[in-house]
Amino acid sequence: MGLKRIIKKGLGLGEMGFTKGGGNINWFPGHMAAATRAIKHRLKISDLVIEVRDSRIPLSSAHPGLQPQLSAKRRVIALNKKDLANPNILNKWVRHFDSCKQDYIAINAHSRSSVQKLLELVELKLKEVISREPTLLVMVVGVPNVGKSALINSIHQIALSRFPVQEKTKRATVGPLPGVTQDIAGFKIAHRPSIYVLDTPGVLVPSIPDIETGLKLALSGSIKDSVVGEERIAQYLLAVLNTRGTPLHWRHLNNRTEVSQSETENKREYNLKDLRPKRRKPPNASDVTYIEDLVTGVQRALHVSLSEFDGNVEDENDLESLIEQQFEVLQRALKIPHKASEARLMVSKKFLTLFRTGKLGPFILDDVPDANSGF
Repeated sequence: MGLKRIIKKGLGLGEMGFTKGGGNINWFPGHMAAATRAIKHRLKISDLVIEVRDSRIPLSSAHPGLQPQLSAKRRVIALNKKDLANPNILNKWVRHFDSCKQDYIAINAHSRSSVQKLLELVELKLKEVISREPTLLVMVVGVPNVGKSALINSIHQIALSRFPVQEKTKRATVGPLPGVTQDIAGFKIAHRPSIYVLDTPGVLVPSIPDIETGLKLALSGSIKDSVVGEERIAQYLLAVLNTRGTPLHWRHLNNRTEVSQSETENKREYNLKDLRPKRRKPPNASDVTYIEDLVTGVQRALHVSLSEFDGNVEDENDLESLIEQQFEVLQRALKIPHKASEARLMVSKKFLTLFRTGKLGPFILDDVPDANSGF
């Protein structure tokens, strides 16, 4: 039985929606509708498009509505957050893009050297146009929260050191929530020829009838948690981990030395939100140790629960029962008080934070499609 059917049964999802009563997921802020129209207009005059996708969901993070226009342009697909993606599976995606003859590059938008390689590829693709046009336009597009704004800021830093650009540069606004960049802004990054990079807000299709695609987008942060619900997203993550047998690979953690009881008692409660990028203060050594021990506890708990499970993870009823059991062991592993109100929500939020920050290891949620099925 496929994961999609298990998800619908186990999570109470309707055939075409994310709620028990049906109805498609619909998260399309008003500014995005206007931005979509503006993007389509500017696509006509752009010389090259950088389509930013999340390396963990190389296919699900594509914008279906814009693919016909994007495929007609010079395009480079930037697979961002490569540091969070499984390198072995990412190599398979690399071969897939090669077979489709699509220009691509895996990047980390916060790495100068990584973004530098992207710019070199962009310049290479623009060489045939440079001799004819005095001004070139490069668009950066993608769904929310794939790292477009972080990429724009990195491009600016590189441009300032490479080119005699305008003194006052407008930086894109970076934020942890999807849809934070709310207008289309242009940045001049080079002279002779003049090259402008146009930053656009992420645009997500108004409705996502495919249940699993929507859950993948939610799990990676491209849809606000409040739309789908943290608990449902956490249930999906557990379903994926269990059906893939991922926790069984964490058995070596049982050999790790436990933190002594006294150390645990003296250690302050570190806020997992501080794992997110751009926080003012980096965690100190004690905080790092606390997080590592927390992660180890979570992985060990999931390993034990799955290895001792005598049911069939391919059966939706068995899988649902296992997930319910895992919420209980995660509550203990994440040190959430047993009588805490909304304990299940707290478990979901902390568990999702560990996944999204790569603490549970690198993942790619999308399966590599057949060569003829597109990208």
